[in-house]
Amino acid sequence: MAAGSSGFVAALTVAALTSVGFLAYQASATVPDDLGEAHVRVSASTAAKKAPRDRRHPAALPAASGIGTRVVYSLDDDRVWLVGAGDRVKRTYRVTPGSIDPMPGLYMVTSRSNAVTGTDGTPVEHVVRFTAKDGVTIGFSSAVDDTAPAADAPTRTGGIRESRADGDAMWRFATIGAAVVVIP
Repeated sequence: MAAGSSGFVAALTVAALTSVGFLAYQASATVPDDLGEAHVRVSASTAAKKAPRDRRHPAALPAASGIGTRVVYSLDDDRVWLVGAGDRVKRTYRVTPGSIDPMPGLYMVTSRSNAVTGTDGTPVEHVVRFTAKDGVTIGFSSAVDDTAPAADAPTRTGGIRESRADGDAMWRFATIGAAVVVIP
């Protein structure tokens, strides 16, 4: 009798595993392609609007640059604002963009690395990544030797280069899941 019941248990186990496998396949087949993307899409009309700037105070946080704690990155001004609670600017500074710009919109920090080699071959630190475009990862980083990237580099890069001091501030501020608002 023991051999008969163990065969029955084995058959039940196989049936259960088959059912679970089939259900898992069905669930994965219905997952949207963009489920894992941190980028929240914005309409073309919203992305095309330029956030108003205070031309008397170019380092002032642009209006319509989001709300809450966030990193704001201006494509036109090559400037970053680290914005804390109550829309209080904790730090603002100029950056040197890579050759690939992100689209305007809302993103989240998806990964960080303390030290790596950039796509241009430069050792960088405090890498804070938030999106990718055309197969190029985009994020903030600082060159270990504190140099700016070559303006005519042939390599496609998504590294937005900061000074080491600014990179340290970004590293402390922008942890995984932090909001990054890219404005025109």
